[in-house]
Amino acid sequence: MAPPLNATRSTTADPKVMPFLDHLAELRSCLLRVISAVFLGSFLSYPWTGEFFIWLTHPIRQPGFQVEIIGTGPAEAFVVKLKLAIAAGIIISLPYSLYQLWLFIAPGLTEKEKKSSVPFVATGTIFFLFGAAFCYFAVFPVAFSFFLAEYASIQVAAAIRMNEYLSFMLKTLLVFGIVFELPVISYMLARLRILSSAWLKAKARIIIVGIFITAAIFTPPDVVSQLLLAVPLLIICFFCFIICRIVETRHAQQH
Repeated sequence: MAPPLNATRSTTADPKVMPFLDHLAELRSCLLRVISAVFLGSFLSYPWTGEFFIWLTHPIRQPGFQVEIIGTGPAEAFVVKLKLAIAAGIIISLPYSLYQLWLFIAPGLTEKEKKSSVPFVATGTIFFLFGAAFCYFAVFPVAFSFFLAEYASIQVAAAIRMNEYLSFMLKTLLVFGIVFELPVISYMLARLRILSSAWLKAKARIIIVGIFITAAIFTPPDVVSQLLLAVPLLIICFFCFIICRIVETRHAQQH
């Protein structure tokens, strides 16, 4: 069980006064607890990794898709299952990991905000899962339709290594999960006065261009799949701006 908010904190509540080495000790303790939680989640998930992999292959096994997933090494299936177990461990331990992050930033928050750990953990978890679900149900079918059409255009049968397939799936799911975490990250940065609505407004054009470049990098080279990432990113950035304004307004009212 994680210690209370003040159990692992220095007696000095102000993060500006807390010695730098104390911050490093806090960070190390949080990381060790997160790694332990991931390890436990991975251990408990391993027996179901076969079912997890079958579930991850559904987007590429749609009707009309002609593709075969193959293994090319004696230990490849084990490596794939091990990677899946670690990924599952990360997802299972996500609420606990977010709570540890909350404990780390808690000294920089007001006493009222320190009591908001449950909404922070719940929101962060839901946003990550929603981003991953959006990728799985909306992006993957479009992406694989494009990829397999390219195979068909040169009359080559698609045979994909299971390890490469899993790496692609996990990397893309992680990207979308993190992207949908931006509102939560914006809230933390705004509370720490690292991010402001004025900065987001001033850099709006650069951010929009960066979003479309990012969408072009992480999606297939077709307009539809790029928009599937770019449009949610634009909406999320707008929410980040609103969140920063709300945090700044509350801070101004308190002072």
